[in-house]
Amino acid sequence: MRRVIGVLTILVVTQQLGAQAAQQGKEEKKHKKGELPTQVDLAPHEAARVFTTEEPIAFTLTANFDRLRHDKKKADAPWREATMTIADSAGANVVVPLKLKTRGIWRLRECDFPPIRMDFQKHTLKHTLLEKLDKPKLVTHCRNNDDYEQYVLQEMQLYRVYTLLTPYSHRVRLAHVVYTDSASGKTVATRYAFLQEEPEAVAYRVGGMLMKQQGAGSDDLDPEAAAVFFLFQYLIGNTDFSVAALHNVELIARDTASVPVAHDFDFAGAVNTRYATTDPSLSIRRVRDRLYRGYCLPQTAYSPAVGLFQSLKDSIYALYRDPIGKLLKGDRAKETLAYFDEFYETIGDPKAFRREILDRCINRRI
Repeated sequence: MRRVIGVLTILVVTQQLGAQAAQQGKEEKKHKKGELPTQVDLAPHEAARVFTTEEPIAFTLTANFDRLRHDKKKADAPWREATMTIADSAGANVVVPLKLKTRGIWRLRECDFPPIRMDFQKHTLKHTLLEKLDKPKLVTHCRNNDDYEQYVLQEMQLYRVYTLLTPYSHRVRLAHVVYTDSASGKTVATRYAFLQEEPEAVAYRVGGMLMKQQGAGSDDLDPEAAAVFFLFQYLIGNTDFSVAALHNVELIARDTASVPVAHDFDFAGAVNTRYATTDPSLSIRRVRDRLYRGYCLPQTAYSPAVGLFQSLKDSIYALYRDPIGKLLKGDRAKETLAYFDEFYETIGDPKAFRREILDRCINRRI
């Protein structure tokens, strides 16, 4: 039944596109600059400018961080007033008003420094690097020490890898952030963080629609796109996701199928945080141990996906040798690439590929 409902939902959306396209030019004129249109657009769009290049940015975020820390205990945390001080294109500092709110589940409970969602007013962002942002996540350190800052950088690297593989991914931008407490005027921390493209913005950029239905089965997904999604999760050693439950997954409707989009990788083996654990129901006990958690897909879907990973291997590895990759300290980059080597050995060996991936796939239809 869920399968039928999912297909009908997508078919209704598809039927609506024709009528919406006739009104598209008229509707777009009504949107304020930087706002996402309410209808589904058939064509891809440009990403927000902040996500079109990778050079790290720097800004100061000023807020009452003591209040934000206490908001961790609130089920429905309020938005708190804040400001961001960032240089404009001429190098002069611009003060942008915004609001901050704590977010998340695990990190909200376990972290000393609260995970943050930002809320910008679009008219304050005109002609700035941040134009078109609405309510992006700021992925921050969990604790104020170097190891936890490295976890942020390691997780961001996985987003960069994912973006190489598919446009159905969240773009990110590295930021060096000074956190200043508005009550005391003191610096709370100075650490790397990254801005993450919003789910609605991802859907808008690829010309699709963010689905609100609760999860999807194998028959609901675009097979080749799903193969890339599941193989990426296997590459990074991530089992902390569920397409059926939409846990760390979003769905974007395109034509008559959905494409899964992955996010939140701090429990992946490639990051290997000291706090990461595996689900007790799984056959693995360490996050560094890979376990394929992908749906069973048509055999024809895997070949192009494997070819994609193999063709981009050099580009993926190069991310760990470029200026951002070099921010990883010690042997982190070397260990990550060695971990990726194991993935490439598996997908390059037909017997290992069948044993570790095809024979372990999950039959899941909703």
